[in-house]
Amino acid sequence: MTIAVYARSTKDSNLTYIEQIYNYLKSEKVDVIIHKPYYDFLKANYNFRLEIETYSNSEELISKAFYLICLGGDGTMLETISLIKNSGIPVLGVNTGRLGFLASVNKDDLEKALEEILKEKFTLDKRELIKISGCNNCFGDVNYALNEFTIHKKDSSSMINIDTYVDGVFLNSYFADGLIVSTPTGSTAYSLSCGGPIMMPDSDNFIITPIAPHNLTVRPIVISNNKEISFKVSGRSEGFNVSLDSRSAQIGAGAEIKIRKADFRLNLINLEGQHFFATLRNKMMWGIDKRQR
Repeated sequence: MTIAVYARSTKDSNLTYIEQIYNYLKSEKVDVIIHKPYYDFLKANYNFRLEIETYSNSEELISKAFYLICLGGDGTMLETISLIKNSGIPVLGVNTGRLGFLASVNKDDLEKALEEILKEKFTLDKRELIKISGCNNCFGDVNYALNEFTIHKKDSSSMINIDTYVDGVFLNSYFADGLIVSTPTGSTAYSLSCGGPIMMPDSDNFIITPIAPHNLTVRPIVISNNKEISFKVSGRSEGFNVSLDSRSAQIGAGAEIKIRKADFRLNLINLEGQHFFATLRNKMMWGIDKRQR
């Protein structure tokens, strides 16, 4: 068996956790591979001495790994999607950052999590993704996202007009700074900060959430993710920004974009005792009374 590791090359190097993963898995006769840019970063900046096999791209990862361990926060987890693609490789998110809904395993519980993976004491939380077409193939073959798709005005330009259709039926012209189409997973991300609702991960829906709409009666709306959503964008600017999670591109005025559910899912490893409700309570501090007594 081979388990892959992914992390960002940042000052928070996660060196201790890499060594912990390597030593534990080697003791269990499990091979470890690590993302090459991160491995080179550790070698160059932290005098990292462990000799670990590396992978450089999606093809190498998919051909070797049974599981992927992601060290970081939710942003780091989102980056793994372009490596895993539609392979179905299960991902375990270990939260070494701050707020994390996807990276749900506490870093202090890392060895216990590894033990449970090897004993297969987990379930797979299958998360829906969102897929984009149009925009002149601006995202290449990684034209999908786990959290959300966003249309946004460019820089500090004036608000934009986004004509929105659901299965070809006109919904609304959003005059706003932008628009978010969120998956249930992304309901706790950008959409939430713009007033969108929280949805259970297994809800088969999208959330359409306007960003700073001119008309305050325009509110987020939940629709089935079996629908196709299309957009025509116009405004004073010649171009607009679109994004899939943390990846962005620019489109020209008049561009037509279509959004629908992707034809595959992301497999998140859900260890025994984990539940979305517990994550909500812990991350959002529900039920905690901070008033001075």
